[in-house]
Amino acid sequence: MTDHATADGESPPDVDLDSDERPTADDVTFDLAGVRAGFVLGVPVALGVGGYGIAFGILADQAGLSVAEAAFMSATVVAGAAQIVAVQLWADPIPALAVVAATTMVNLRYSLMGAALQPWFRHLSKPQAYGSLLLMADENWALTLRDLKAGSGRGAFLLGSGLAVWLAWVASTVLGTLAGDVIRDPSAYGIDFILVAVFVALAVGLWEGRDSVLPWGVALVAALATDQLLAGQWYILVGGLAAGVVEVWRYE
Repeated sequence: MTDHATADGESPPDVDLDSDERPTADDVTFDLAGVRAGFVLGVPVALGVGGYGIAFGILADQAGLSVAEAAFMSATVVAGAAQIVAVQLWADPIPALAVVAATTMVNLRYSLMGAALQPWFRHLSKPQAYGSLLLMADENWALTLRDLKAGSGRGAFLLGSGLAVWLAWVASTVLGTLAGDVIRDPSAYGIDFILVAVFVALAVGLWEGRDSVLPWGVALVAALATDQLLAGQWYILVGGLAAGVVEVWRYE
């Protein structure tokens, strides 16, 4: 597992969550130091998210949203894939049922992501836990999980990194909407590849060697098979569930 430096520059000890030693209330803190560490370490990832936000802003402009409307959507929803699906379905009148159904399907993966943080977040108060989860995105979730698995105990890390991602997401949405008349095709400038590069970098950080081969392989096969069989984004949820089942079977 990759060591993760603390705010003091020291690497926290590794924590084996497969053992009987689970995090306790004394092991998990929620303070400004955790928020600051999450924000600082989240900035590089947030810059990558910004590229994705520009692409969303361009699509929002093409769908007829104003700068204020697109910025408000990004500030309150904070879900890139779901927002892109929504603007692609945008019409007059808005097909509310189709938008809700599609975005719900895309965002079901957050239930799995939140469950992965449960060993630590169960020791936080409800306002601390739920307030942090409001700013959970794929990128800062991966950073937070790595940080907590390393034994830092920084329960506020998700909130801090989420703030960095949120600021970049909203600002880049505004920029993309303003640039919509100039940049009509984000893929022509490679903007659509930025988020892929971010996820590859995060995956490298979460790689744990041989222990990762089986669940990652099962998730890949399940996702590819589902993509061939079902339309939409179901492959994301099925891949995650398949990997989870393998891990439960392996360590029960």
